[in-house]
Amino acid sequence: MPYTPILATLAYVLSKDKSSVLMVHRNKNPNDHHWGKYNGLGGKFEVMEDAVSCCLREIKEEAGIDAINPILKGTISWPGFGKNGEAWFGFLFLLTTWNGVPLSENPEGTLEWVPVEQILHKNLWEGDRLFLPLMFDGKPTQFHGVMPYAGGKPLSWNYHILGS
Repeated sequence: MPYTPILATLAYVLSKDKSSVLMVHRNKNPNDHHWGKYNGLGGKFEVMEDAVSCCLREIKEEAGIDAINPILKGTISWPGFGKNGEAWFGFLFLLTTWNGVPLSENPEGTLEWVPVEQILHKNLWEGDRLFLPLMFDGKPTQFHGVMPYAGGKPLSWNYHILGS
C-alpha cells in the first residue's frame, strides 16, 4: 500500500541573538490534538506549495513575521501521529533571519520566546525531545528520520545524518 502522509512544515524561529526560540503554547482550544503542548510553528501544505513556500506562509500566518532563507535541518516521517492515527511527514526548518515583530498570540495559542536551553523542560510531545537537540546543534548537517507513534507516544526513533 502506498504511503500517503499529510505533508507539513515545522519551523523553529531563533531570536536575533540566537538565545531563544519562538514557540507556540497550544492553549486556545481544549479540543486541539496538541492542547497544552509547546510546538514550533508550521502546518499542512496547501495545493501547489513546496516545502519552503509552506514554511514561509505558515510563519507569516502564525507569527506575523517574514522568514528569510529558512534552513532545512531535516525531515521526519511520523506514522500514526495524527489525532485519528494519520501519518504525517514533516520538513523541519531553522529560521535565523527574519523581519518584523512577532505576534504575541495566534488562533492556536500564546507565542513565547523560550531560551534554547529550556526547551526540553517545556510540555512537549515526547518525541520532540528526541529530535530537538539535532535542530539546535549548530552543525551544518541534516537529519532524516522515522518516528512511529501509537497512543500519543513514539514507538522508536531511527534517523540518518547527512553532511557530517
